[in-house]
Amino acid sequence: MHDDWAARIEAIWDDDALSDESRLERIDAVAAERPAGDPLALFERGGARDAAGLEADAAPLYRAALDGGLDDVHRPQAVIQLASTLRNLGLADEAVGMLRAELARRPASPLHDEASAFLALALVSVGREREAASVALRTLAPHLSRYTCSVASYAEELGEDTA
Repeated sequence: MHDDWAARIEAIWDDDALSDESRLERIDAVAAERPAGDPLALFERGGARDAAGLEADAAPLYRAALDGGLDDVHRPQAVIQLASTLRNLGLADEAVGMLRAELARRPASPLHDEASAFLALALVSVGREREAASVALRTLAPHLSRYTCSVASYAEELGEDTA
C-alpha cells in the first residue's frame, strides 16, 4: 500500500496541468487513505497548501508531521519547508533556529546544502546579510572547480565579522 500511495502522491506533484486547488484536493483525498494523524499524510497536506500559497494553513500541518515522527527522507524536507513557510509568515527568527538545528544534526542530512540555502534566506530576512553570504559561500565552496580554498576562507572571514 505504501509504495502505491507514494507513487500516487508523486504523480499528483508531477502533474503540471493541475491547478493549485486541484492539486490540494487530490493530495487531501490520497492523504485521507492513511490513518488520522499519519505524519507522512500531514506532511503532504502541508506541502500542497504551501505550494498553493496557503502558508498559514501549511505551518500547523508541517509541525504536526514533525511532531508525529517522519522518516529520515521526509523529516529534513519538512524542516526546510516549514522554515521557509515561517520565513514567509514573518517568523524568520524561528526559521533560523530550526535550520541551525537541522544543520547541526549528525549524521548530516542529504539535504544539508538545501537547508543551508534556506538558512541564508532566513538570515537575510532577519537583517543578517553578511552572515547569510558566509553561509551561502561556505555551502558553495566545495562544489567549485577552482578557488575552493579562497572562497571558503572569504566565507569564514565574513562569518567572523558577524560573531
